[in-house]
Amino acid sequence: MALATRTERRTPTVVRLWRSTIGKKTVMAVSGAVMLLYLVAHMVGNLKVFFGADEMNHYAHWLRTIGDPILHYEWLLWIIRVVLLAAVVAHGVAAYQLSRRDLAARPVGYKHKLARTSYATRTMRWGGVILALFIVWHLLDLTTHTVNPNGEAGKPYENIVATFSTWYGNTIYGVAMIAVGLHIRHGFFSAAQTLGAGSATRDRSLRLVANGLALVLTLGFLSVPIGVMTGIVE
Repeated sequence: MALATRTERRTPTVVRLWRSTIGKKTVMAVSGAVMLLYLVAHMVGNLKVFFGADEMNHYAHWLRTIGDPILHYEWLLWIIRVVLLAAVVAHGVAAYQLSRRDLAARPVGYKHKLARTSYATRTMRWGGVILALFIVWHLLDLTTHTVNPNGEAGKPYENIVATFSTWYGNTIYGVAMIAVGLHIRHGFFSAAQTLGAGSATRDRSLRLVANGLALVLTLGFLSVPIGVMTGIVE
């Protein structure tokens, strides 16, 4: 016991925190907050598509020149991408390990369908899988143009219209955005509890904020393919 205690003391605090359940939940909460901030900014940027091709394409060019002349072309954009990738990986790994830990903690003979895994947990788990797959498709669609036969480098407005002029582009995007909304709805409240923001008096307000964020982001993102389908964006 004494040897184990000495070994634990020599283990870096960050490692001990990561190995704990509360540490993994904290990583999920912080990485989730980083991704949420990005989603808000990304949605606002996407809405520029309603102001026409010149406005949208100029905005896309501006993103690549932020920080000029101190930063070179696309440097800040790549920094953001690296931070986002780290957040996605940390979020996914922590979620997977927490899920495995939860399964291991269940009684071996537990067979009832009234599982300890709640509806919210199942939604978060499968929503995370859907979003991970969507990120890959989204990059292949609007970044590399691998799955967008009409995609052209440097023309984001035209590429958006090309994507949402197809039934499969609209279907994939629609399912993913609904998953985003559900993920935020459950994740925001859970993260607030983990970070100590929840209380008996604040929980109702936190749920309202979570529902509001989920609704605004879902509708904001879905407005783009709807705009293309209805001819508002063409």
